[in-house]
Amino acid sequence: MRYSIADFKVGDSFDEIFVVKGSDVKTGKTGKHYLAIDLSDASGVAGGKKWDLYPSERDFIYGLKPGDIVRVAGRIGEFNSTIQLNIERISPLMAGEAIDRSELYKTAPEASEDMYDYIMSRINAFEDEDLKKLCLSFYEDNRERLMYYPAAMRNHHAEYGGLLYHVKRMMMMGERFCEVYPFLSKDLVLAGVALHDIEKLNEILSDENGMSPGYSRDGQMLGHLVMGAIVIDARCRELGISEEKAVMMEHMVLSHHYEPEYGSPKKPLFPEAELLHYLDMVDAKMFDFEDTLNAVQPGEFSEKVFQLDNRKLYKRTF
Repeated sequence: MRYSIADFKVGDSFDEIFVVKGSDVKTGKTGKHYLAIDLSDASGVAGGKKWDLYPSERDFIYGLKPGDIVRVAGRIGEFNSTIQLNIERISPLMAGEAIDRSELYKTAPEASEDMYDYIMSRINAFEDEDLKKLCLSFYEDNRERLMYYPAAMRNHHAEYGGLLYHVKRMMMMGERFCEVYPFLSKDLVLAGVALHDIEKLNEILSDENGMSPGYSRDGQMLGHLVMGAIVIDARCRELGISEEKAVMMEHMVLSHHYEPEYGSPKKPLFPEAELLHYLDMVDAKMFDFEDTLNAVQPGEFSEKVFQLDNRKLYKRTF
């Protein structure tokens, strides 16, 4: 039976197969080189150090890259109240060694095809033909990549099919908000949801397992908010969509992070844009709560969660 990252306990030994999330050979205070590495499986991510690097390992360790599958052995330690792997041995897989990809890659809990079909059904129900054809054009053009793309390099929805999962749950919430607040344009809310992160497809790099090694050049220099506004503007011109609708859609994308320090040059200036921000925040936070507590026993607290302001989360017993 696999000893997964979610099962790790301080003091235990391990010898398992993992996916490299990121790695770097660093220099310690004494001038000695060591390996700092993040390893992942379907249950989570753990950081580790290999303090002794031998000449026979040099080419392999310096050549490690995100997405590589490796066998790692060592002991589970702790640093700053967080699990840290003290790695004794790291090696490539043996020729012909079997792997179970469902154990190695984190995946959204619903089939990508089902999530895509749900999103398309909501878009096809739009009464506004302009918003319908705008959203359909992006989802039809990008269907293949949407099947596996994560919504982030790490943190919320950083998993196979994560972008579709994020959009689907936001759409489900958005529809219910529009029932409570009928003055809102449901089509505009759901169109904003559909396209708010669409340029993560070009901001984030990803392999077909939903593993991201980092960001593209444009992703680092512009980010998905600016990239999204640019492609929406161009697509609206191409489709003959009115300037008002184009600007409102661009504004929704640009403002959904809300604060300048998170990349938004403007705060939302109409209610559908304001709601988009909160739908995005709620789904991201609920994902982080759920994902963290999945690895916690009832009645216990989690380790500190960086993306939730370093809070230790409690898991209820009932």
